[in-house]
Amino acid sequence: MIRYALTVLLALVLAGCGFHLRERLALPEDTPPVRVTSATPYSELVTILERNLRNAGARVADADARKGEVARLEVVSERWGDLPIAIDERGRAQEFSLRYATIFSFHRADGTELVPQQSVELARDYVSPPENATGTSTEREILADELRREMAASILRRIDSVLRAERAHATQQAH
Repeated sequence: MIRYALTVLLALVLAGCGFHLRERLALPEDTPPVRVTSATPYSELVTILERNLRNAGARVADADARKGEVARLEVVSERWGDLPIAIDERGRAQEFSLRYATIFSFHRADGTELVPQQSVELARDYVSPPENATGTSTEREILADELRREMAASILRRIDSVLRAERAHATQQAH
């Protein structure tokens, strides 16, 4: 009984603070197949973007699709960097900020720009003691994978918000 009451209380508190689950990305039914391209060969971000697009109900264009029949999500650049943010008494870096920046744009099948070229930057901090770096590379790789997933979600949310605004505008124009 107490557990049930706590669950209800927690739900009310979350509802009262404005918390709500993010809506699932849903591209319009008439969205043509989307080709994801990148300047970085074998980009893991492209693989994640394609998977997320499929999960959102979009069709991902293969390499054989004709240019005028596909929308294009272009990843112009991806950049990684480690920035030291804390040092020890000997001047050695102890803590780093892993930074990931991407520039992308999205074009309709007719070539018109739907989402203009823009940049997204994400960062995560991690500790790397110089005297015990055994697990540091593994931790960094885990963070890098997490940042790629977050980057893909962020890019698709931006595209989704433009599409939703466009649909709302079209609906207003119709009335």
